[in-house]
Amino acid sequence: MGQTVFVPRELEAGEDRIAASPDTAKRLCGLGFTVVVEKGAGTGSRIPDEDFIKAGASIGKAGDAGKADIVLKVRRPGAAELKTYKKGAVVLATMDPYGNEAAVEAMAKAGVSALAMEFMPRITRAQSMDVLSSQANLAGYQAVIDAAGEYDRALPMMMTAAGTVPAAKVFVMGAGVAGLQAIATARRLGAVVTATDVRAAAGEQVASLGAKFIMTDALKDASGEGGYARELTDAEKKAQAELVAEHIAKQDIVITTALIPGRPAPRLVSGEMVKSMRPGSVIVDLAVERGGNVEGAKAGEVVTTANGVKIVGHLNVPGRVAASASLLYAKNLFAFLETMIDKDKQALSLNREDELVKATLLTHDGAVVHANFAGAQTAPATKKPAAKKPASTKQATKAPAAKKPAAGKTPPKKAPAKKPAAAQPVSDAKPKGDA
Repeated sequence: MGQTVFVPRELEAGEDRIAASPDTAKRLCGLGFTVVVEKGAGTGSRIPDEDFIKAGASIGKAGDAGKADIVLKVRRPGAAELKTYKKGAVVLATMDPYGNEAAVEAMAKAGVSALAMEFMPRITRAQSMDVLSSQANLAGYQAVIDAAGEYDRALPMMMTAAGTVPAAKVFVMGAGVAGLQAIATARRLGAVVTATDVRAAAGEQVASLGAKFIMTDALKDASGEGGYARELTDAEKKAQAELVAEHIAKQDIVITTALIPGRPAPRLVSGEMVKSMRPGSVIVDLAVERGGNVEGAKAGEVVTTANGVKIVGHLNVPGRVAASASLLYAKNLFAFLETMIDKDKQALSLNREDELVKATLLTHDGAVVHANFAGAQTAPATKKPAAKKPASTKQATKAPAAKKPAAGKTPPKKAPAKKPAAAQPVSDAKPKGDA
């Protein structure tokens, strides 16, 4: 008999996405799985229960999670949800682990195998599983739509008998997945678009979309690992800020998308830059959930400054187009899940040696196993042997100091010291790439 896949309704306020679609439910049923979708789980994404029933799934209740071998979610399960999961269940979701280490340990204690979809490596094999790219793509599109909604003028140039309406000037900061989609969308709407990025390679991509690329001569390239940007030096930050300050004062709409994996969102737009903009200008900060790129941005709010500039800080921007976002997210999860299915046994087989599983597995068999988080949990155990080493002659003078901590108090003191080192690299949730 096949295993059971459960798709719950998301409990977080404002989260309308769902982790499955009628298409992925049908495909899972075809692989021999029993698919149960919580009643009303797809309502926010315009997917009625009847569509899941037609696809072969059944409609259940929240308590059905206790029978599930696999749970598909958008957000990390909370404490109340974990209590209903059975030990050994495999949970796929965007886990938002950085800064939430206690929640990660709670999943370990619940005995679930939690896979963080946002940790999916950006390699050719995993392109169809990249939730960050699929959701950032929609966020870039929606950012322009939100900006156009707040902007009280037309975006394209219009030539009429009464005169000409000039095209809006749009400046996109950060040319990753979200930034490039924002550029493409603004261009389609007829705006004059410029863009900047600290990675020199982004220039060609920006130009291919018909926008002008702006980069200071003082910054040759700040590409980091995996195609992401590295953190700038103080000199580079100053040069980039001077370039932006001069350019931003002439813009009608600014969209910021910059995120560095493992860091809080870099501050790109200062309060002084905002003051230099004309009344009625709009800034959309797609990194507001990570601390924001714009000084004065507030998470979940549209702020109007004293000089009449609107700073848009909507949360969960992909969720603002939930019907589209859910379809893409569901396909990402199915593509990953399919690689772990033993089709002969019609069951999921978790191979920890697989590079995709190794990169995304957070908790397993009651322990935190991901390298970025397991250190904090295992710190006390790894310190004991270190305390015995000072028996050597070379370290004899330090032996008493080393042994005392090993016997008791140092591990608890040192574990928190290490924790920030692991957690510092990512500000929170969906850390990779631009917003």
